[in-house]
Amino acid sequence: MNFQYLLFPCLGRLPAGRVFLAAALSAYGVQAYAASADVTAVADVTDVQGDTAASSALPEVIVTGNPLGAAQTIAPASVLSGENLLLQRASTLGATLQALPGVASSDFGPNAGRPTIRGLDGDRVRILQNGSASFDASALSYDHNTPLDPLVAERVEVLRGPAALLYGGSAQGGVVNVRDNRIPKTPVIGVTGRADASYSSGSREKAGAAMLEAGNGQYALHVDAFHRQSADVAVPVELPCTRPGAAAQARRICNSGNRAHGGAVGGTVFFDQGYLGASLADYHSSYGTVAEDEVRIGMRSSKAALEGLWNRAGHALEQIKLQYSQGDYQHTEYEGDTAGTVFGNQGQELRLEAKHRHWGKVHGVWGLQWEKNDFSALGDEAFVPASRSQSLALFAQEELRTDWGKWTLGTRLEQVRVRSLGGNVPGQFFAGEKRFTPSSSALGVLIQASPHWQISSNLSYTQRAPKDYELFADGPHVATATWERGDANQRLEKSLSLDVGAQWQAGAHRFSLSAFASRYGNYIALLPTGAIIAPDNLPEYAFTGVKARFVGLEADGSLRLLGAGGWWQPQVAGAGALDLDLRGDWVRATNTSLGQALPLIAPARLGATLRWTQGAVAARLGFDSYAGQNRVPVGARSMAGYTLWNASLTWQQDWGASQLKWYAQLDNLSNRLAYSATSILNQTAPDKSPLPGRSLRLGLRVDF
Repeated sequence: MNFQYLLFPCLGRLPAGRVFLAAALSAYGVQAYAASADVTAVADVTDVQGDTAASSALPEVIVTGNPLGAAQTIAPASVLSGENLLLQRASTLGATLQALPGVASSDFGPNAGRPTIRGLDGDRVRILQNGSASFDASALSYDHNTPLDPLVAERVEVLRGPAALLYGGSAQGGVVNVRDNRIPKTPVIGVTGRADASYSSGSREKAGAAMLEAGNGQYALHVDAFHRQSADVAVPVELPCTRPGAAAQARRICNSGNRAHGGAVGGTVFFDQGYLGASLADYHSSYGTVAEDEVRIGMRSSKAALEGLWNRAGHALEQIKLQYSQGDYQHTEYEGDTAGTVFGNQGQELRLEAKHRHWGKVHGVWGLQWEKNDFSALGDEAFVPASRSQSLALFAQEELRTDWGKWTLGTRLEQVRVRSLGGNVPGQFFAGEKRFTPSSSALGVLIQASPHWQISSNLSYTQRAPKDYELFADGPHVATATWERGDANQRLEKSLSLDVGAQWQAGAHRFSLSAFASRYGNYIALLPTGAIIAPDNLPEYAFTGVKARFVGLEADGSLRLLGAGGWWQPQVAGAGALDLDLRGDWVRATNTSLGQALPLIAPARLGATLRWTQGAVAARLGFDSYAGQNRVPVGARSMAGYTLWNASLTWQQDWGASQLKWYAQLDNLSNRLAYSATSILNQTAPDKSPLPGRSLRLGLRVDF
C-alpha cells in the first residue's frame, strides 16, 4: 500500500485554508499519546476526583490503561475516580457520568442509560472496557443497558469530541472507557483489595462489591465480584401502575426495580520487557423497562480478554501492544413470565499497536484493528434482522515536538462489511451485503503559552459507516413507540469538526474552556415520514441522511477560597480548605436540511459545588441547574427547566493497616419533580418516568 495514501487519505479532500486556520486559531484541548499501556495526557484532562494540584504550573495527568489519548490527538478529557466516583456512581453508566462537562444520559428510566456526549449518542459514542469493546446491543435501543456496572470500576475516562482515529466512526462523538484492572498492568507485591457496601433509601437499593489482588512481583491475580438489588424508585409525584401485586397509585416509578450481579478473574505474568495477561468476566441483570408495567429485561454477558505489552521490541520499534477480546451477549424481553424477543451478539476484536522510535523530533504509533459482530434478533418485536458486521482498519498517529509545544497528525483507513441474514419471516427484511471504506484524519497543535496557560486547536474529518439497524431495520420498535425503517442505500456519514479551548492553572486555582463546531454532510437521523403503519398503527420513522450542525461550549474550574494556596490563608494550623467547583455546558444541534432542532439534546446547564475538607472529614454542597429545552423538532414535546441540589459527607479513618471511608450522599435534597430532556420516554410515554426524587445513600468502603 502506498504510504502517502495511507497517511493522508482525507486531508487531501479538505480545503487547505481551513487546515491552516485551525492551526492558527490554536486554542486549548488535551494532548495525549497512544500506543502504550500508560498514556500521558497534557492539558485539558480534568481529574474530577477533587484533588487540586499545589504547583503553579500545569501538571501532567496520567490517563492509564487504554489508548484514550491516541483516539483523538487533541481533545478535552475527564477522569472520574476516587471519592468523586464513589459519590457519583449510579446503576447506569450514563447517570454516573452525567455531571461531567458535555456529558448527559439517554435516561430510559433508572435502569438503562448510555452516556451522550455533545448531543451525540448511540453508535457515535464508543463505550470501552479496559480499552476494548463491550460487545453489547445498548446502541440499538434506549431500553438496552450496558453490561458495565460502576460498582467495580476503578476509574472512568471520558474523551469528548471526535475520536475516530483509533476506534472508527463509532467514536465520532467521543470515547468512554471503564477501567477495572481485571488484567493488572503493573506488578503487585503482597495482597491488596477493597470492599464496599451501601444502602439507598430512594430505591431501597442494597449494593456491594469486593476486589482482591495478590502477587509476588512476577505474577499478579485479580478477583472481583458485585451485587445490587433495588425496588421501584421513589419520585415526588404519584404515578399509576398496572403490574400485578403493585399499588395502583404510588410515589414510585412502576416497574423500575433492578437486580444485577457479576464478577471476574484475571491474571498477569510480568517479564523484563513487558507483560502478558488474561481475564474472564461475567455479568447478569434483570430490570424493568419502565415503558411497560409488566415487561422486564434479562441480560447476560460474558467476556474473555487477552493483553500483552512488549517494550524494546526491535531496532525500529519501541513498543508493541496486543489486545484480543471476545464476548457473548444476550438480552431477553419478558412479558410476565413469558420470554419474548431475544437479542444476541457475539463479538471479537483484535488490536495491534506499534510505537516506533523517534525519527528526529517525530514520534508516533501505527496500528491495526479487526472487529467482527454476529447479531441476532428473534421474536415478534424483532425490528432488525440477524446480521454480520466486520471491519478491518489501519491507523497512524505522528507527533512532532517543538520548543513551544507540539503538532499532531493522524489518519485511519477502514473497510467495513455489513450483511443482513434475514429474519423469521421470508421477505421481511432486506437480504444482502453492503460495503463501505470510511476514512478519518485529524491535525492538531498544542502551544505552551506560559507556565500557567496552554492553548490548542484540532481539526478533524470523520467518516462513519452505517450500522445494521440504520440499513436494514423494518418493524415495530416498542421502546420508541414507532415503526422504524432503515435504508439499504444509506451512504457514509461524514463530518468536519473544529475544537478550540484554553486551560489555566495557578496553584490550587484552575479553569478550562472548550468550544466546538461540527458540520455533517450526511447525518443519519431517525425522522418521521408522516405515514402510519398498520396493524399496530405506529408512526413510521425512517433513518434519513440530512445535513446537520453541532456547536457548543464546555467549561469547568475550581477556586480555592480558604486554605493553603487560597484567597484567604488563615494562620491557624489544620484550618482545612474550602474550594468552589464550577461547571457548565451548552450544545445546539440543528437539522439544517429542515431548519429545525435535532431531538433529545441536553439543555444548557450550570453547576457549582462547595467542597470543604479538614483532616479526615470532607463535606460537599452543590447544585446543577438545567435550562428549559424549548428548542425541539416540530411536533416534539418541550421540557421545563429545573435545579437539583445534592450534599455529601465523608469520614476516613485508619483501622490497622486498612482505611475505612464512611460516606453519606443526599441526592435531589429538595425532592424536585423533574424530567430529562434527553429521555425518549418523555416523548413516547409522557410523565411516566420522572427523575428520581430525594434519596439518601449510606455506605462504607474499606481499602486494604
